[in-house]
Amino acid sequence: MESELQKAGKDQKLMEREVAVGKERVDTPVRDVTTSFKAPRRWGETIIQGLLFLCGIVSIFTTVGIVYVLGHESWLFFGKPDVSIFEFLTGTVWQPSIGLFGIMSLVNSTLLTSAIAMLVAIPLGLGAAIYLSEYADQRIRKVLKPVLEILAGVPTVVYGYFALTFMTPILRGLFGKDTVEIYNVASAGIVMGIMIIPLVSSLSEDALSSVPRGLREASYGLGATKLETALQVILPAALSGIIAAIILAVSRAIGETMIVAIAAGAGPKPAFFLNPFQAAETMTGHIARISGGDLSYNTVQYNSIFAIGMTLFVITLLLNVLSRRIVARFREEYE
Repeated sequence: MESELQKAGKDQKLMEREVAVGKERVDTPVRDVTTSFKAPRRWGETIIQGLLFLCGIVSIFTTVGIVYVLGHESWLFFGKPDVSIFEFLTGTVWQPSIGLFGIMSLVNSTLLTSAIAMLVAIPLGLGAAIYLSEYADQRIRKVLKPVLEILAGVPTVVYGYFALTFMTPILRGLFGKDTVEIYNVASAGIVMGIMIIPLVSSLSEDALSSVPRGLREASYGLGATKLETALQVILPAALSGIIAAIILAVSRAIGETMIVAIAAGAGPKPAFFLNPFQAAETMTGHIARISGGDLSYNTVQYNSIFAIGMTLFVITLLLNVLSRRIVARFREEYE
């Protein structure tokens, strides 16, 4: 009886203690979590963010400045009484010394050189990308990747003299000295394609490597070989990235200067000139050649340089817009 009374007393004391603790918890004010856990201001990160924002603003203003200079000088060119936009866009002869300003001859030579470069760069660059992505082991990749990076780092003036002193003699030996001129479009285009191979292979490999591993395993599970998987499964899945890489390479080829200035030659050519074994002058080659002469400011010859530069800018801009549209159209998203 006495033990039961002691036990009841202990239980009562325990209940009183719990009530007191609960009351104390209720009376305790609630802390403001949002203010107590607010991170202190870090001035270092603020400064870095400001510098990065400044870099973005500088790039934007640089682009705006380039467009302004090209547009202003081109406006002065087309404002001359002996120059018309229609003749500039449709004319087939470019000879500013006698007042002929047909850009089509320069555009044709530029596109011909770029087409030859793409015939070299696309199959070799895409083949290298497929090999690196699907076939090469880690040891071979460690050797092949630096070699491609070395090709990308060679100065273009070296490529120009390589085309003139190495590729041109090979072409003259194969097709005859009477057929292939010393300065010709073919040698410049082939060497330009070699220069662009790292660009195509690197971007294409990134696109191929981004394809999920599950597609490869599913193809192998259905009995497909590695070549069938690469060509019929992986390549279509990475099509948008590969097309974007090719269009970017075309833009690089159109804007190349030193190779065509050294190896392609100069001189007026008719529009729709298609003989790659003769000399021809591209838009960038003409700019490089005429810029080295004694040109007076605000003359027709001087302003024509900026008109050609604006044409190059518009072409590359259209290619970039086309690339973005193609990527958006054929982009594949995987979970």
